[in-house]
Amino acid sequence: MLVFLVCAAPVLASYITYYWVRPEGRRNFGELIEPQRALPDLSGVSLTGQRVNLKTLKDQWLLVSVAGGGCNELCGRHLYLQRQMREGLGKDKDRLDWVWLVSDETEVPSSLLPALKEATVLRVAQAGLSAWLSPAAGRQIADHLYLVDPMGNWMMRFPADLDVSGAARARRDLERLLRASASWDQPGREPVR
Repeated sequence: MLVFLVCAAPVLASYITYYWVRPEGRRNFGELIEPQRALPDLSGVSLTGQRVNLKTLKDQWLLVSVAGGGCNELCGRHLYLQRQMREGLGKDKDRLDWVWLVSDETEVPSSLLPALKEATVLRVAQAGLSAWLSPAAGRQIADHLYLVDPMGNWMMRFPADLDVSGAARARRDLERLLRASASWDQPGREPVR
């Protein structure tokens, strides 16, 4: 009888796990967006005054933040984390652009400009951004970082109030996505200045 129980225990455990415990199986840190939303046909203006349609940003992975030009503490943290996450990708960093969408007419502080030299910074109307990106329930659009795939679809939203440990988990999501897309996605265009 003891031999029977030892042999049957793994089978019983698998049935119990399958029918009652149901492991989630989710490995990603960010929230996948279903259905995905394509880059909108919106015009933005770069810091140098160049008009840019958001649809022209596709063909690269985009790590997007949204904030006013005054760039409060959360905005500064997002910009820092975006740069660090991109740099942490090593040889794959050229496949990801970090994008700051400025949602108002406030001037960007000149003290930020040296740190933004590798970023794409565009001033875009808040109404257009709100029609495209949406925050988690009870949050603001500026609370999250957003990920757009090279086909131009917003496909992931990272949790609000991202900190350094959360950014490390978000970078692992980026690494997995870049590894999975390595056969069809190549480093693309230069960032818009």
